[in-house]
Amino acid sequence: MMKADLHLHTTASDGRLTPAEIVRLAAGQGLNVIAIADHDSVAGIIPALQAAQAFPSLKIIPGVEMGTDIPRGEVHILGYFLDYTAPELLARLEELRHSRRDRALRMIAKLRDLGVHIEWQRVQELARGGSIGRPHIAQAMLERDYIPSIKEAFIKYIGREGPAYAEREKMPPEQAVELIVSFGGLPVLAHPADIDDVEALILKLKAVGLVGIEVYYDGYSLDIMNTLSQIGCRHGLVLCGGSDYHGFGSGAESMPGQVNVPPESVEQLIALAGERATELMLP
Repeated sequence: MMKADLHLHTTASDGRLTPAEIVRLAAGQGLNVIAIADHDSVAGIIPALQAAQAFPSLKIIPGVEMGTDIPRGEVHILGYFLDYTAPELLARLEELRHSRRDRALRMIAKLRDLGVHIEWQRVQELARGGSIGRPHIAQAMLERDYIPSIKEAFIKYIGREGPAYAEREKMPPEQAVELIVSFGGLPVLAHPADIDDVEALILKLKAVGLVGIEVYYDGYSLDIMNTLSQIGCRHGLVLCGGSDYHGFGSGAESMPGQVNVPPESVEQLIALAGERATELMLP
């Protein structure tokens, strides 16, 4: 039976493992299909594809995860099977990563005002040349013993309501969906359980190209998954899922493949990608 994980991060953004390490881990876990979905970056896709050549039974789906803004929070959009080599896409993602860098600098300054002193150089080292995210700041705080866990950094300091939180340039979710579609991708609403009035948002996003919803997700209870599944089916969406694995080394984090994604969902997504590719080739 097909075993898949459609939401994995690498050092191209805020994951702790390189693309090659993620591929080896996934293969070792017996996975057949994985999606590399880094934040505002597709830099991990080619190295992952190269590493996967050693594992013929493992298929790599190219992806990205984009952060977007709504009035009372944020929404993440996953994009699968997009043209990750398109210069226009790479330029737009570079702009978003630059805004992440600026935000990180502002958050470090806010932390300093709170008596938490971490070095920008160390945050850059932890990012290993990838897209800089809040987990890199949290890791630097953990190394200096300011917090007992990565989670505590978000709860106490750098979560959306925290005293050291800083905004960055984002886009509305509709724009992210349109961007993914414009590069041949399949947009999927990521980890939506905490979104207010999610069905109203889905209607807006479907109108511009949304095709799926992340139902099977690390930490989601059976009740939550059932509710999201019903919503997805009601709106004709592909029911996707994954571990959102970052490799933090926390016992609370599911390993790749530990979130059960139904094979039929993966097959439906792959079939839809094939249809989209055929449409794009038509005169």
